[in-house]
Order: sequence, then C-alpha cells, then structure tokens
Amino acid sequence: MRHRVDGRLFGRTANQRKALLKGLVGSLLEHERIETTVAKAKEVRKIAEKIITLGIKGDLHAKRIAFSYIPNRAVISRLFSEIGPRFSGRNGGYLRIIQTRNRVNDSASMAVLEFIDYEEIKKSKETKDKKEKKTEKSS
Repeated sequence: MRHRVDGRLFGRTANQRKALLKGLVGSLLEHERIETTVAKAKEVRKIAEKIITLGIKGDLHAKRIAFSYIPNRAVISRLFSEIGPRFSGRNGGYLRIIQTRNRVNDSASMAVLEFIDYEEIKKSKETKDKKEKKTEKSS
C-alpha cells in the first residue's frame, strides 16, 4: 500500500532523481519556462515554489539554503534580484502547469511549466527590444 507515500520515483536512484530535479529547477529559474512531462512538472513545481519563497525572504540564511540546492551563482543572483521581488506580494502559486501534447516517441503527456506572469514579462521584454532597435537605427 502507498499510504502517505509522497513523491514520484521516476524509475531512478535517489541521486539520479535529485540531480534531475535540481537541473529542472535551475533551468526553470534561468529560462522562466520549460517543457517536460506532466509528472516531472508536478514534482518540480513543489520544489521551485519553495525556492521562490526563499527568494522572497531574501536574507542570508535563505540565500545559503537556495545555494545548497541550486549551485549556480547566476541563477541564485537572478532569483534574489529579479524573481523574488516580482512575487513579493504573493503567498504562493508562482507557477502554472499547462498540458500541451503527447510526445511522439513514447506518448508521454507533456506540459509547459512557467511563471504565472510569463506572458507579461515576455511582452515587456519585446517592447524594450523594439525601442532599443529604433534608437540604434536613428543614431
């Protein structure tokens, strides 16, 4: 029986599973959107929401805990400088899972895991890029 047994094993050893989830969380924080299987997305969302909450706290202890999980200084600095302040008024629910398709080779159900404000951020970046290109052309 699986009473109160939490988490998915993905048919991997503990070390492989930890490495997989760390890599996915790091990619999510770096790119703000990833496509993976639904099961992996659900597991990554659990971990990433806790890490983002640490980013909102912003103190030294939170930075050390986040760094122990994601050993990439660029991603951690981005977490505490951009992502954390962006969600400071929110009590969880920073990510969404959108089921997209079935993968061709094994029919695994795929999903996109992204921040809830991903579309707004993407639009604002596009308008910034257009403005910069216009100023470069006029100079």
